[in-house]
Amino acid sequence: MEKNETIILRNLQIGYPLKHGSKVVASGINATLQSGQLTCLLGSNGVGKSTLLRTLSAFQPALSGEVLLLGKSINDYSPRQLSQLIGVVLTEKPDARHMTVRELVSLGRSPYTGFWGTLNVDDHSIVEESIHLVGIEALSSRTISTLSDGERQKAMIAKALAQQTDIIFLDEPTAFLDFPSKVEVMQLLRRLAATLGKTIFMSTHDLELALQMADTLWLMQTTDNSTGSMTEDCSLKVGSPRELANEGILSSFINRQGISFSPSDFRIKVER
Repeated sequence: MEKNETIILRNLQIGYPLKHGSKVVASGINATLQSGQLTCLLGSNGVGKSTLLRTLSAFQPALSGEVLLLGKSINDYSPRQLSQLIGVVLTEKPDARHMTVRELVSLGRSPYTGFWGTLNVDDHSIVEESIHLVGIEALSSRTISTLSDGERQKAMIAKALAQQTDIIFLDEPTAFLDFPSKVEVMQLLRRLAATLGKTIFMSTHDLELALQMADTLWLMQTTDNSTGSMTEDCSLKVGSPRELANEGILSSFINRQGISFSPSDFRIKVER
């Protein structure tokens, strides 16, 4: 399947406006996201991963620079247009405990159904196809409150698929899952990107799974200045896991006292 650049970041600066000035979280970000790929965003706590995701999702504005979405500034799209282009799956549990899985997935059609949210035949067909793509047909009549964390996350991914967006952003989708569920979710996201041509971009702390499953890694790090404090400049390294391993970038990120990364076999070794 042909891959196309769906999102381009040009000298992006992210952060928060304050009463007097602004709080810069990271700056100097230049990168692209491609269709048909699973891209994993890595970085230490507090480096700005969630802020970057919120900025790319248009939940908050960039401080400066550009976010180009399908060749046009993200600021030139209306909220309704954006909801038809970008689906977002957050870490927080949905406040939909008494909804069935099918009802939750149906909410993904809201950008298309108008004020009353009435689904037509085509909408229902898309909902059922989304449930099928994620493989949760057996869960479709169960309420959200009865699902495991892994099952609920799959339902949220099905909701994003029902939204029929070219792009899906996920904030820590494997957080709070047991290991088999983490693997299932990562395998699912990789398969959906490859088979449907979606641009799937997720932040994660599951480093070893990202190394094995991601097509592309974004490694986000802040840069020390000469005084020893942290500057707002962001060093963003982009490449395949193998490329970043061969360049020594993964070793410099992972290696510390008692922890070492082996580029040859992608293993992280911990001393006892």
